[in-house]
Amino acid sequence: WQSVPSSPCLFHWGGFFLLFSLPFQSAVNVPRDFEGCSTLRKYFGQLHYLQSRIPMGAEQEAAVPIAWTEIFSGKTVTHEDIKYEQACVLYNLGALHSMLGAMDKRVSEECAAGAFTYLRDHFPHSYSVDMSHQILNLNINLMLGQAQECLLEKSMLDNRKSFLVARISAQVVDYYKEACRALENSETASLLGKIQKDWKKLVQMKIYYFAAVAHLHMGKQAEEQQKFGERVIYFQSALDKLNEAIKLAKGQPETVQEALRFTMDVIGGKYNSAKKDNDFIYHEAVPVLDTLQSVKGAPLVKALPVNPTDPAVTGPDIFAKLVPMAAHEASSLYSEEKAKLLRDVMAKIEAKNEVLDQFMDSMQLDPETVDNLDMYSHIPPILMEKCAALSVRPDTIKNLVQSMQVLSGVFTDVEASLKEIRDLLEEDEAQERKLQELLGKVPAPQGSPPVLSLGLAEVSKECSKYLEVHEKASFTNTELHKAMNLHISNLRLLSGPLEQVRAALPSPSLTEDDKQVLQNLKRILAKVQEMRDQRTSLEQQLREMIQKDDITTSLVTTDRSEMKKLFEEQLKKYDQIKVYLEQNLAAQENVLKALTDANVKYAAVRKVLAEVEHKWNTTVQTLVASYEAYEDLMKKSQEGKDFYTDLEGKAAKLLEKARAACQAAEANRQQILEK
Repeated sequence: WQSVPSSPCLFHWGGFFLLFSLPFQSAVNVPRDFEGCSTLRKYFGQLHYLQSRIPMGAEQEAAVPIAWTEIFSGKTVTHEDIKYEQACVLYNLGALHSMLGAMDKRVSEECAAGAFTYLRDHFPHSYSVDMSHQILNLNINLMLGQAQECLLEKSMLDNRKSFLVARISAQVVDYYKEACRALENSETASLLGKIQKDWKKLVQMKIYYFAAVAHLHMGKQAEEQQKFGERVIYFQSALDKLNEAIKLAKGQPETVQEALRFTMDVIGGKYNSAKKDNDFIYHEAVPVLDTLQSVKGAPLVKALPVNPTDPAVTGPDIFAKLVPMAAHEASSLYSEEKAKLLRDVMAKIEAKNEVLDQFMDSMQLDPETVDNLDMYSHIPPILMEKCAALSVRPDTIKNLVQSMQVLSGVFTDVEASLKEIRDLLEEDEAQERKLQELLGKVPAPQGSPPVLSLGLAEVSKECSKYLEVHEKASFTNTELHKAMNLHISNLRLLSGPLEQVRAALPSPSLTEDDKQVLQNLKRILAKVQEMRDQRTSLEQQLREMIQKDDITTSLVTTDRSEMKKLFEEQLKKYDQIKVYLEQNLAAQENVLKALTDANVKYAAVRKVLAEVEHKWNTTVQTLVASYEAYEDLMKKSQEGKDFYTDLEGKAAKLLEKARAACQAAEANRQQILEK
């Protein structure tokens, strides 16, 4: 347990006073419990936040002296550097964790190595001999080794498999070997002085002891596998290593001696029993130990991590409102890095999207309509609407037929009247010619206009006019009848049962192979859409991540020389989504190739479906047109009736006039003949 400065930290910088004495005093005199660990972590974190805001580093304006008493030499070492104070606090954190670990039950695999590891990796080793690389390595491996011991003991109590216990024990040996190497270093030996030999002897004793435990359990595994020769050599090796441990244990406490004696009883009993069984029962050859596979350690312990910017550990940053201009500038640089990343990704996405759009346009494959088989299974809504409208008007066809019949009747009456008028005029002309012949006059040439009385001349003129109008109207009437005959069958269909309407609509007849081709094309088109949707989603996720990514707080507590490294680490958070996007983009080529192949097979099916769809649409349009033509037919029929009714009246009057004129002309001819 080391010492830190005992006076409060009162900083004066540019007229800004910062009183930091209360947390400082708490960090100097922490209680020897986990609350003390929490206090040290919080103080360490606040120092980390402070160092980037106030110039308290070595040879800076606001630097204050920090004193540290070395544990081995007893010397006091002072530096004016806030990082030195952080290093002191961190060392004390590791020391306090190790004290608590020694007092705790041997059931936890967490250890104090984290603080020493962070100290070794992030701070200069020249501050103090306590913080030299070799001493810190020694501390780290001692902490890891003891933590692995706890896990080993727990594994043995839980009766874990022999091979696993052997690997855990072998890892204890590995940690203590690393610690022993640190102790054997000449620099470490000079720093530790006389305790170096005692520590080295103790560590070596542990190496042999736990190597014996590892081989004991390898022998037990060989026993389980009925490899009786291997069992003997492992137990013999365990016994040899235990004997070496006992030699090195001289001067150790009685508890250690008792543990060694107990282990000797176990291993000795195992070895004697195994050797006897093999000599008299199994007679297996005992291999040389070096020919057997070495036991590889299993590092299962974990160092308690140190994260000076974790708010859950350090509490809120009490200097949060102090953001240096350099941090804002660095934040702008980081924003440009994010923008560059987004530009690079979007360039790839847009290039692939352009290829995809051009490809889909050339294919002319609409996923919504490529499979239109469902449309043939029901009557389209527009036809349903027409059927429903006709269902509430049951007399539609009857009314149309009657209207046309009435029109035909009037048409016939008009035609009869005009024909009778024309016949009267022709008869009168013939009589007039006979009269002229009797009187000895030369008759007019055949085809020349007849000489008529004034009354008959007017009748002839009016008749010609009516005939011309009738002829034109006759053409319209004929067309109207054709239209009626064309639409009336469709109207009868729409007025009938829906099953008949559905049956009248064309539908495709596909083979099973055709259906399989169609399903395969649909599946690949769905893949294309899925690829599009995933790409859009990933792009949106990336944009949102970039928008929310603000590392100003981290930049405040990061040294300028570490900015590039911090940027690289922070940008790694985008690696996973970039991988997903790369996979999405790379998949496009295979998807489009599969779509090309499927489209080739779909060509024949596509032609059939297109032809049926055209017929289906034509039929629907024809039926809709027939419904919509009904009102027009009724209107034109009524107009025709009105027209012919009027013409019929005029023709009737003209007929009466023609009869009267003919009678007058005939009477006149009779008078002439009598004379």
